[in-house]
Amino acid sequence: MSESRAGVLLGLAAYLMWGAFPAFFKTIASVPPSEVLAHRILWSAAFLFLFISAVGGHESLKTIIRDRRTVVILTASTCFLAANWFTFLVAVANGKILESSLGYFINPLVSILLGAIFLGERLTARQRISISLAAAGVFIQTLMVGRLPLISLILAFSFGSYGLVRKSARVQPVSGLAVEMTIMFPAALGYLVFLLARGKAGFLAGTTGLDILLVLSGVVTATPLILFGGALNRLRLSTIGIMQYIVPTGHFLLAVFAFGEPFTTGHLVSFSFIWAALALYMSESFQAPRPPASGGV
Repeated sequence: MSESRAGVLLGLAAYLMWGAFPAFFKTIASVPPSEVLAHRILWSAAFLFLFISAVGGHESLKTIIRDRRTVVILTASTCFLAANWFTFLVAVANGKILESSLGYFINPLVSILLGAIFLGERLTARQRISISLAAAGVFIQTLMVGRLPLISLILAFSFGSYGLVRKSARVQPVSGLAVEMTIMFPAALGYLVFLLARGKAGFLAGTTGLDILLVLSGVVTATPLILFGGALNRLRLSTIGIMQYIVPTGHFLLAVFAFGEPFTTGHLVSFSFIWAALALYMSESFQAPRPPASGGV
């Protein structure tokens, strides 16, 4: 198997898993989002350290931990990542997966905007038009649906900010995430112990199947990132950039066809503006490939 073919398979596997996240997390939606978030952190940390031990990646971790500047950066990125994960879980628990898909559709455009604001990156004419179309789509949904899509905006800006901060750390995806999980681990463990002590935890209080799914939430969280890292080393960024739209497309299809969330005329008009913005953005990305987002959920 050629390297490029292996990269495509790894990338597809990662993005299809991210795209199917709503289906998995819907099965544990009876557990409060805050507790699910704690389990994602706890079991992701355990799984990642097992994986790193298996592949001999301890030196990479030691290098990161010894660099105070990198640890500070990863602490900041951890805050944005936790906000993104929590908001996504709230969306799933409250039947707002369609709104989460909108957030991940506009995320690449938000990343461009943040790059222009904070890194001084110059916007091309097509990028300006794309951002304007996306903003118009959000405004139209606010008018026609009757409320601002806060979940979409929080998801887009939290993950865009995560990418902006994480980029400056210059660490490998898996090692960086392992450090981020380590930073959040004490708070996650303490929160779960608190819930168990007060008899308010969903874990060990329901069915064995639910307990297993909560443990698997860590595996499900970490696995696509590992696959993505393998794809990133084998494929051009333009190829990865196209594949990233599998994620919001999967969320969109699940929301409308699997979970029956309402898709009104207002949603159609709004999404049409967003899709037009992405089409314009992608037309330019073929000429000047940019690093993609890694999914975020």
